[in-house]
Amino acid sequence: MPAIAKVEPLVTARALRGPFDYALTEEMGDVGVGTVLRVPFGRRRLLGVVVEMAEESDVPADRLASPIEALEAGVPPELVRLGLWVAREWCSTPSRGLGLVLPPGMGAGGQRVRAQSEFRAELTTLGLEAAAGDGSVPGGGRKLGIRQRATLRALAEGPRTATELRSDAGVEAATLRKLAERGLLGLEKVERRRMPGEETAGAASPRVELNPAQRAALGEVVDAMDEGGQLLLHGVTGSGKTEIYLAAAEEALRRGRGVIVLVPEIALTPQTVGRFRGRLGDTVAVLHSALSVGARYDEWRRLRSGEARVCVGPRSAVFAPVADLGLLVIDEEHDSSYKQESDPRYDARAVARHRAREAGAVLVAGTATPRPESWGELHHLELPERVDGQGMPPVELVDTRGPQTGPIHSRTTEALGEVAREGGKAIVMINRRGWTPYIACRSCGEALECPNCDVSLVLHQYNRPLLGQPATGGPRPELRCHHCAHVEAMPDECPKCGSVSLARVGTGTEHVAEELTELLAPTPVFRLDADAAIGSGSHAKILGEFEAADSAVLVGTQMVAKGHDFPEVTLAVVLDADATLHFPDFRAEERTFALITQLAGRSGRSRKGGRVLVQTRSPEAPSVSAAVSHDAAGFLAGELERREALRYPPFSHLIEVGLSSPDVAALDAAAEGLREAIALHLAPGVEMLGPAPQFRVRGRERRRLLIKAPLGARTATVDAVREAVEQAAGERRLAGVALAVDVDPQ
Repeated sequence: MPAIAKVEPLVTARALRGPFDYALTEEMGDVGVGTVLRVPFGRRRLLGVVVEMAEESDVPADRLASPIEALEAGVPPELVRLGLWVAREWCSTPSRGLGLVLPPGMGAGGQRVRAQSEFRAELTTLGLEAAAGDGSVPGGGRKLGIRQRATLRALAEGPRTATELRSDAGVEAATLRKLAERGLLGLEKVERRRMPGEETAGAASPRVELNPAQRAALGEVVDAMDEGGQLLLHGVTGSGKTEIYLAAAEEALRRGRGVIVLVPEIALTPQTVGRFRGRLGDTVAVLHSALSVGARYDEWRRLRSGEARVCVGPRSAVFAPVADLGLLVIDEEHDSSYKQESDPRYDARAVARHRAREAGAVLVAGTATPRPESWGELHHLELPERVDGQGMPPVELVDTRGPQTGPIHSRTTEALGEVAREGGKAIVMINRRGWTPYIACRSCGEALECPNCDVSLVLHQYNRPLLGQPATGGPRPELRCHHCAHVEAMPDECPKCGSVSLARVGTGTEHVAEELTELLAPTPVFRLDADAAIGSGSHAKILGEFEAADSAVLVGTQMVAKGHDFPEVTLAVVLDADATLHFPDFRAEERTFALITQLAGRSGRSRKGGRVLVQTRSPEAPSVSAAVSHDAAGFLAGELERREALRYPPFSHLIEVGLSSPDVAALDAAAEGLREAIALHLAPGVEMLGPAPQFRVRGRERRRLLIKAPLGARTATVDAVREAVEQAAGERRLAGVALAVDVDPQ
């Protein structure tokens, strides 16, 4: 057995370069790649992950320390390799890459979650006789009490855990102990599972007959399971993509292989999660951050042991310990939430493709609005029609370039009124939170800004809105910063000139919901955004209330466009479609097309049909006109042509290096020094822009370097940036300056 464990300590320091050798002792037991050890590290005791085993070390034996202990929950070796690969690909550290694959609750400081146990009760032969009798105990003894007899009857159907008996029959632990002492039942200690929660439960999901397009797509997915493959399932909204995922998952399980299903945001896709659990039962584990750490740990261990073979979750579920992976699904593959916003800034879609390739699994990326990157790289499976035979809803453009009195055009008001009178349902999207985006003084032009960030404060009319409806108790306006969470009261006058003439400029979800509540009364208006949906399960609660209502309107941000299936919705409305169109971002057209198309897909999913209204000041924009005609292929062809001409992804690779500090002089010196260091390592043909200033956030000034590398130069460019960053960190040239590297920024 190898005597040396090469360990990556779980520390945050970027300048630290491991792995470090530790001498194993016989008392350590079975240690291998993926074992989590507690090790001495200088004066500290840290957790570390074994990344390699060796027979000998370059370090003299008398200088080698030994691990303190091995923890019970290890990481599969293939996930160790995956974590290290992510660290390299996204210019992070091995420690942070490995942190992605650790069991939930296991932190660098050594804290960890443990499995919980409870007793399971089973009747003995004597107990079976007593349960069938009149309450007396065979062979004599004191007669059984009412609770004891009820307990025996409950156990007559089979063994039950203490939790189940307490929940179903009100049985207390003391009753079980007394019956065990009398020899009527045996108690065995078993692991107690902390359940994910009601929001992840699923009702029975019956199989449906697939149409010809679905059967053809499923056939290609199943065929690819033998040798692996990367497929783009392009289906219009309502075309039955989820049914293909379910059927493919069943086939993978029949072959003894595991399944991972990624969804954009678990709280916004309760229907998808429910259908998987309803169809596949308890073999489905759910992993996401809204669960308690104990529930996540138990679900992780079920997957690690093979008790569960299917994992459903958001982007972090791509690291789930599913053995012998056969199918990896990315639902709504276009969604930007698959990109991690903190170090390491991985893209779960790219990680999924790598993991599927390494495992010989088939990857299925499903969406109605493919990304240009996926459209050009993956083999297409087409679902051109909805499963119910209904056509795609007609889309009407509402030109808002002329004068209007409020955020809702008269044509839109008329259409919503028709839905309310007919007892139908509608969804209205405006991709801005709050009441109004900013407050400006009519006299001096001053805009009220956050004291910590160079951004306007957003007016929120209600402090704590009730779930799914406007707040009661009258308006309580306040100004909030959506970057640092600064809050202040709405002033009565301009802080600069003292004028009381303060203008509310623009419109957000609160304002629209309030206006529609007045216009459409008594039809209820629900609101779904980050402010209304506070707390675990709140998204599902709002959506459940909307679904249960006979007639209603749902107002919200882009949350309302994500994967919901409400057959009663006959009208979808996009207010201010230009909000995303004119961002200084080369993906602005792509995002606008996706938002309009996805929201349009919420309408007309029944025989009642449906329609879509899009309020816009740019009706001729390519993304808007393509969304109106439901022409994804035409839009993507034009978008790829434009990006190729401008050398944007997927025809190049971008790397962003961000620096921030409250000290402007130190920040500028660090940014310029890093630019020079990176330039020394870059290959010919790689461009670098900056350092360019960005707006201040949380009291910190910011600078950005942007590097554009040609195709084929991604790895070398990432290596060059990593080398420069690690060298700067090692020489302490970044003291007091926070640094973040984002490879393939979104």
